[in-house]
Amino acid sequence: MKRLKATPYSLIILGLILAINITGCKPVDKKTNKETQTEKPLLKKAIAKEVKDVVYPLPTTFELTSMLNRIGADYILGISNSTENADKYFTEKARALNLGIYSADLSYASTYHRKQETMLFLKASKKIIDNLEITSAFNETLVNDVEKNLDKKEELIKIITNSFYETYAFLNKNGKANLSLFVVSGSFIEGLYIATHISENTFSNAEIVKIIFDQKDSLERLLKVLQPEAQDPNIASLITDFNGLKASYDKVNGSMTKAQLEEITASVVKLREAIVK
Repeated sequence: MKRLKATPYSLIILGLILAINITGCKPVDKKTNKETQTEKPLLKKAIAKEVKDVVYPLPTTFELTSMLNRIGADYILGISNSTENADKYFTEKARALNLGIYSADLSYASTYHRKQETMLFLKASKKIIDNLEITSAFNETLVNDVEKNLDKKEELIKIITNSFYETYAFLNKNGKANLSLFVVSGSFIEGLYIATHISENTFSNAEIVKIIFDQKDSLERLLKVLQPEAQDPNIASLITDFNGLKASYDKVNGSMTKAQLEEITASVVKLREAIVK
């Protein structure tokens, strides 16, 4: 294909955390040390899955970018939000939305194993998290863990994905549910923006068109989790914007036409530009 020009957190979670601590406090028997070492990664993986199933409302952007990677779509330099913009967001809404944007960009870069871009987006995300004063949600060892695993793509993706779940859970647990919804919304729209701009001629690639259309399900799920918080004017505004995008999706009956794809793309661009400006 052608390349584009470079251009109420729950008790379940608490129980899981306690399970880790209890496991970590058990004395180590030399005979079972090897067995214990192999159990810990499996335990962490199970916990990550529980956090995802109980708390995180949508597939992460990794799932979208991984699909694009699998079908051979190229990594496009310049498509993501510039990391230099991280300092220019001053409201909680703008910061949380762009934390979601950078989370998606981080997913994109790490999925394609772009080491330099991965570190840049990670640091931009950390900067916004610091500005939001939710640093404790951001594992203090995350940057080091990522740096140590830059050459291990699967481990890198697992580390970053877990950080998404933990941040979302932390915000909900600490009375910042609206911020968590902004983060998820930003991540969703950036993932869709990447998908709609990853090729010079998207409509000619049936696989990309299908990936874009399949995001309608995630959009509907997002609207469902936003609706209970509609008393917040900022959330209400976001719902209105996303309903506009949904209206574009709802026009698709069977196969997506080029005009319908262009309308969806235009809706995504409008939403994304309003966030990153």
